Amino acid sequence: MRIVLIDGHPDANRLTSHLLDEYQRHCGGAAQIDRLVLRDMDFDPVLHKGYVEPQSWEPDLLHAARLIDACDHMVFAFPMWWGAEPALLKGFVDRVLLPHFTFRYHDNDSFWDGLLAGRSADALVTLDTPPIFLRFAYGNSIMHRWRKQILGFCGLKPARLYLFGPVRRGSAEKKMAGWHRKLARAAQKAAAASRSKKLHHLEDFLNYRAGKES
Repeated sequence: MRIVLIDGHPDANRLTSHLLDEYQRHCGGAAQIDRLVLRDMDFDPVLHKGYVEPQSWEPDLLHAARLIDACDHMVFAFPMWWGAEPALLKGFVDRVLLPHFTFRYHDNDSFWDGLLAGRSADALVTLDTPPIFLRFAYGNSIMHRWRKQILGFCGLKPARLYLFGPVRRGSAEKKMAGWHRKLARAAQKAAAASRSKKLHHLEDFLNYRAGKES
Protein backbone atom coordinates (compact mmCIF):
# COMPACT_ATOMS: atom_id res chain seq x y z
CA MET A 1 0.00 0.00 0.00
CA ARG A 2 1.37 3.38 -1.00
CA ILE A 3 0.36 6.38 1.10
CA VAL A 4 1.04 10.07 0.56
CA LEU A 5 0.88 12.33 3.62
CA ILE A 6 0.23 16.03 2.92
CA ASP A 7 1.07 18.58 5.61
CA GLY A 8 -1.00 21.67 4.81
CA HIS A 9 0.10 23.92 7.69
CA PRO A 10 2.12 26.96 6.56
CA ASP A 11 4.22 26.84 9.76
CA ALA A 12 6.62 24.16 10.99
CA ASN A 13 6.48 22.12 14.20
CA ARG A 14 2.74 22.42 14.60
CA LEU A 15 0.12 19.90 15.70
CA THR A 16 -0.62 18.83 12.13
CA SER A 17 2.94 17.51 11.73
CA HIS A 18 2.65 15.55 14.96
CA LEU A 19 -0.66 14.02 13.89
CA LEU A 20 0.87 12.90 10.60
CA ASP A 21 3.85 11.41 12.45
CA GLU A 22 1.49 9.45 14.66
CA TYR A 23 -0.67 8.35 11.72
CA GLN A 24 2.41 7.12 9.90
CA ARG A 25 3.50 5.17 12.97
CA HIS A 26 0.35 3.03 12.66
CA CYS A 27 0.48 2.46 8.89
CA GLY A 28 2.46 -0.76 9.21
CA GLY A 29 5.88 -1.71 7.97
CA ALA A 30 4.62 -2.85 4.58
CA ALA A 31 3.27 0.60 3.67
CA GLN A 32 5.34 2.85 1.43
CA ILE A 33 5.07 6.38 2.77
CA ASP A 34 5.66 9.58 0.79
CA ARG A 35 5.31 12.99 2.43
CA LEU A 36 4.57 16.40 0.98
CA VAL A 37 5.19 19.44 3.19
CA LEU A 38 3.52 22.29 1.35
CA ARG A 39 5.37 25.07 3.18
CA ASP A 40 8.66 23.66 1.88
CA MET A 41 7.47 23.46 -1.73
CA ASP A 42 8.09 26.12 -4.35
CA PHE A 43 4.89 26.90 -6.27
CA ASP A 44 2.49 29.72 -6.99
CA PRO A 45 -0.72 28.94 -5.06
CA VAL A 46 -2.86 31.16 -7.30
CA LEU A 47 -4.67 29.61 -10.27
CA HIS A 48 -4.54 32.83 -12.26
CA LYS A 49 -6.77 31.98 -15.24
CA GLY A 50 -8.96 29.30 -13.71
CA TYR A 51 -9.49 26.53 -16.25
CA VAL A 52 -9.50 28.93 -19.22
CA GLU A 53 -5.75 28.75 -19.86
CA PRO A 54 -3.26 26.06 -18.77
CA GLN A 55 -0.84 27.11 -16.03
CA SER A 56 2.37 25.11 -16.12
CA TRP A 57 3.26 23.13 -13.03
CA GLU A 58 6.41 23.95 -11.14
CA PRO A 59 8.68 20.91 -10.56
CA ASP A 60 7.38 20.52 -7.00
CA LEU A 61 3.78 20.31 -8.22
CA LEU A 62 4.67 17.80 -10.91
CA HIS A 63 6.35 15.69 -8.23
CA ALA A 64 3.25 15.98 -6.04
CA ALA A 65 1.02 14.94 -8.95
CA ARG A 66 3.17 11.87 -9.58
CA LEU A 67 2.86 10.84 -5.93
CA ILE A 68 -0.92 11.31 -6.03
CA ASP A 69 -1.18 9.31 -9.25
CA ALA A 70 0.87 6.47 -7.74
CA CYS A 71 -0.73 6.34 -4.30
CA ASP A 72 -3.46 4.13 -2.89
CA HIS A 73 -4.35 6.46 -0.02
CA MET A 74 -3.97 10.17 0.72
CA VAL A 75 -3.87 11.88 4.11
CA PHE A 76 -4.27 15.64 4.42
CA ALA A 77 -3.54 17.41 7.71
CA PHE A 78 -4.37 21.07 8.24
CA PRO A 79 -5.86 23.58 10.69
CA MET A 80 -9.31 25.04 10.21
CA TRP A 81 -9.04 28.81 9.87
CA TRP A 82 -12.21 30.84 9.29
CA GLY A 83 -14.13 27.68 8.56
CA ALA A 84 -11.73 26.42 5.88
CA GLU A 85 -8.19 25.26 5.19
CA PRO A 86 -5.23 27.68 5.05
CA ALA A 87 -4.68 29.55 1.78
CA LEU A 88 -1.54 27.50 1.07
CA LEU A 89 -3.50 24.25 1.02
CA LYS A 90 -6.37 25.80 -0.93
CA GLY A 91 -3.83 26.93 -3.51
CA PHE A 92 -2.38 23.43 -3.72
CA VAL A 93 -5.85 22.00 -4.33
CA ASP A 94 -6.58 24.64 -6.98
CA ARG A 95 -3.30 24.03 -8.80
CA VAL A 96 -3.11 20.21 -8.66
CA LEU A 97 -6.64 18.78 -8.60
CA LEU A 98 -7.32 19.74 -12.20
CA PRO A 99 -9.79 18.53 -14.83
CA HIS A 100 -8.51 15.61 -16.91
CA PHE A 101 -6.18 14.63 -14.05
CA THR A 102 -8.45 14.22 -11.02
CA PHE A 103 -11.89 14.61 -12.61
CA ARG A 104 -13.48 14.92 -16.05
CA TYR A 105 -16.81 16.51 -16.95
CA HIS A 106 -19.11 14.66 -19.34
CA ASP A 107 -19.66 16.27 -22.72
CA ASN A 108 -23.42 15.65 -22.90
CA ASP A 109 -24.68 16.05 -19.34
CA SER A 110 -23.94 17.79 -16.05
CA PHE A 111 -22.11 14.89 -14.44
CA TRP A 112 -18.45 13.97 -14.18
CA ASP A 113 -16.06 11.11 -13.53
CA GLY A 114 -13.78 11.09 -10.49
CA LEU A 115 -10.44 10.09 -11.97
CA LEU A 116 -8.81 9.31 -8.61
CA ALA A 117 -11.18 6.37 -8.13
CA GLY A 118 -9.51 3.32 -6.64
CA ARG A 119 -7.87 5.47 -3.98
CA SER A 120 -9.07 6.53 -0.53
CA ALA A 121 -8.39 9.57 1.64
CA ASP A 122 -8.38 10.84 5.21
CA ALA A 123 -8.25 14.45 6.38
CA LEU A 124 -6.99 15.35 9.86
CA VAL A 125 -8.35 18.75 10.84
CA THR A 126 -7.27 20.70 13.90
CA LEU A 127 -9.55 23.44 15.19
CA ASP A 128 -10.24 25.76 18.09
CA THR A 129 -14.00 25.31 17.68
CA PRO A 130 -15.42 22.48 19.81
CA PRO A 131 -16.52 19.78 17.32
CA ILE A 132 -20.03 19.65 18.78
CA PHE A 133 -20.38 23.40 18.19
CA LEU A 134 -19.05 22.98 14.65
CA ARG A 135 -21.77 20.41 14.05
CA PHE A 136 -24.79 22.16 15.53
CA ALA A 137 -23.90 25.84 14.96
CA TYR A 138 -22.18 25.59 11.58
CA GLY A 139 -23.55 22.35 10.14
CA ASN A 140 -20.13 20.70 9.81
CA SER A 141 -19.59 22.74 6.66
CA ILE A 142 -15.89 21.98 6.35
CA MET A 143 -16.55 18.24 6.66
CA HIS A 144 -19.24 18.25 3.98
CA ARG A 145 -17.10 20.32 1.63
CA TRP A 146 -13.96 18.23 1.95
CA ARG A 147 -15.74 14.87 1.85
CA LYS A 148 -18.14 15.64 -0.99
CA GLN A 149 -16.88 18.62 -2.97
CA ILE A 150 -13.14 17.87 -2.92
CA LEU A 151 -12.21 14.28 -2.06
CA GLY A 152 -15.42 12.59 -3.13
CA PHE A 153 -15.71 14.78 -6.24
CA CYS A 154 -12.36 13.39 -7.42
CA GLY A 155 -13.47 9.80 -6.81
CA LEU A 156 -11.62 9.16 -3.55
CA LYS A 157 -13.57 6.59 -1.56
CA PRO A 158 -13.87 6.12 1.32
CA ALA A 159 -13.09 9.72 2.28
CA ARG A 160 -13.09 10.38 6.01
CA LEU A 161 -12.52 13.52 8.08
CA TYR A 162 -11.24 13.40 11.65
CA LEU A 163 -11.56 16.45 13.88
CA PHE A 164 -9.03 17.30 16.60
CA GLY A 165 -10.22 20.09 18.82
CA PRO A 166 -10.44 22.31 20.57
CA VAL A 167 -6.68 22.80 20.79
CA ARG A 168 -6.49 25.98 22.90
CA ARG A 169 -5.88 26.44 26.63
CA GLY A 170 -4.20 23.11 27.18
CA SER A 171 -7.01 21.08 25.63
CA ALA A 172 -4.70 19.42 23.10
CA GLU A 173 -2.42 18.08 25.83
CA LYS A 174 -5.36 16.71 27.79
CA LYS A 175 -6.87 15.00 24.75
CA MET A 176 -3.66 13.77 23.12
CA ALA A 177 -3.85 10.17 24.34
CA GLY A 178 -7.36 9.83 22.93
CA TRP A 179 -6.29 11.48 19.69
CA HIS A 180 -3.46 8.98 19.31
CA ARG A 181 -5.99 6.17 19.61
CA LYS A 182 -8.18 7.86 17.00
CA LEU A 183 -5.22 8.10 14.62
CA ALA A 184 -4.39 4.43 15.13
CA ARG A 185 -7.98 3.47 14.23
CA ALA A 186 -7.91 5.78 11.21
CA ALA A 187 -4.72 4.20 9.87
CA GLN A 188 -6.12 0.71 10.46
CA LYS A 189 -9.36 1.57 8.64
CA ALA A 190 -7.36 2.90 5.70
CA ALA A 191 -5.35 -0.29 5.49
CA ALA A 192 -8.53 -2.40 5.54
CA ALA A 193 -10.56 -0.23 3.15
CA SER A 194 -12.08 -1.84 0.07
CA ARG A 195 -11.07 -0.02 -3.11
CA SER A 196 -11.95 -0.41 -6.76
CA LYS A 197 -9.28 -0.84 -9.41
CA LYS A 198 -6.93 2.15 -9.52
CA LEU A 199 -6.52 3.90 -12.85
CA HIS A 200 -3.76 6.31 -13.83
CA HIS A 201 -4.52 9.50 -15.72
CA LEU A 202 -1.46 11.70 -15.18
CA GLU A 203 0.33 10.98 -18.45
CA ASP A 204 -2.90 11.45 -20.40
CA PHE A 205 -3.39 14.78 -18.59
CA LEU A 206 0.15 15.93 -19.38
CA ASN A 207 -0.35 15.07 -23.05
CA TYR A 208 -3.74 16.79 -23.06
CA ARG A 209 -2.29 19.95 -21.51
CA ALA A 210 0.67 19.94 -23.91
CA GLY A 211 -1.83 19.93 -26.76
CA LYS A 212 -3.73 22.84 -25.22
CA GLU A 213 -0.51 24.85 -24.80
CA SER A 214 0.74 24.23 -28.35
